[in-house]
Amino acid sequence: MSSSVIGRCHFGVEAAGTKRRTAVWRSPRAAVIPSFHLPMRSYEVKNRTFAEDIKALRLITAIKTPYLPDGRFDLEAYDALVNLQIENGAEGVIVGGTTGEGQLMSWDEHIMLIGHTVNCFGGSIKVIGNTGSNSTREAIHATEQGFAVGMHAALHINPYYGKTSIEGMISHFESVLPMGPTIIYNVPSRTGQDIPPRIIQTLAESPNLAGVKECVGNDRVKQYTSNGLVVWSGNDDECHDSRWDHGAAGVISVTSNLVPGLMHELMFGGKNPALNSKVMPLVEWLFHEPNPIALNTALAQLGVVRPVFRLPYVPLTRAKREVFVKIVKEIGRENFIGERDVQVLDDDDFVLLGRY
Repeated sequence: MSSSVIGRCHFGVEAAGTKRRTAVWRSPRAAVIPSFHLPMRSYEVKNRTFAEDIKALRLITAIKTPYLPDGRFDLEAYDALVNLQIENGAEGVIVGGTTGEGQLMSWDEHIMLIGHTVNCFGGSIKVIGNTGSNSTREAIHATEQGFAVGMHAALHINPYYGKTSIEGMISHFESVLPMGPTIIYNVPSRTGQDIPPRIIQTLAESPNLAGVKECVGNDRVKQYTSNGLVVWSGNDDECHDSRWDHGAAGVISVTSNLVPGLMHELMFGGKNPALNSKVMPLVEWLFHEPNPIALNTALAQLGVVRPVFRLPYVPLTRAKREVFVKIVKEIGRENFIGERDVQVLDDDDFVLLGRY
């Protein structure tokens, strides 16, 4: 009998003609496996960044991922998009977020794109990888890999569809926070579950919590900023007021893919209701259908990406594409990225891919 078994069982001396004493079994202590995220425990990790560096960002663009006709990433077009963000004052990019269609990527694609962005642009702009998942196991693994390839911070959403309890959300986030600077993303319209303030207050005890991307509204933004928490507006239609009236650090923006210079002015140039009103028709057009449908369509119309869609996303109707042409002319073509004239495009110009 092994010593481990002997250590848990007690046997009496069995004499001739006597009944054997029943073994007394003691439950072994449950195994506790420490969360040793080795790549993140080293202070030599590539591009190591602290939460304070992320908190200082004002304009973060949720960058679009463009595709080749066969569905692979169009890295040449992607690099041009990121360069335009840098040239127009964006300080960070979210890689593989909802706008970047991380939900349509394999994890290999996802981590490759984070690493590519770091290698090409990590010295000029903060790279924030969307390594969140509704599976804690996947979130841990992807975040380990993201930091290992050099991302400056991680974006994490609460578990969606298979929703969990308050305690479950806290455990989920606490499983990834030790790895590095983290932005928590609250968007109940997509997840079906709000992240209530008491969860954020608990997580704020970690020095790695950089802040919250908040989509509930400006009342919630004000609640957080009044208590010293860093918040980025996740709603382009509210970001001006979030920044200047409610204390938000800035915005994580979709619209800045198209007009980064104007969004930079909104976040850095002081209160400007006139400029905010000027861009509002564009913002409303972008979110008439679920993001990133309109953004993908607009970038194709501007000629800066190929008109290739990974399903289930499909381009906007011709009538809505015609509206975009009018919006570009009203705001001024010079304020949009790219150099080609804006086009309506024909329906046949678009490539829709279900396999890639």
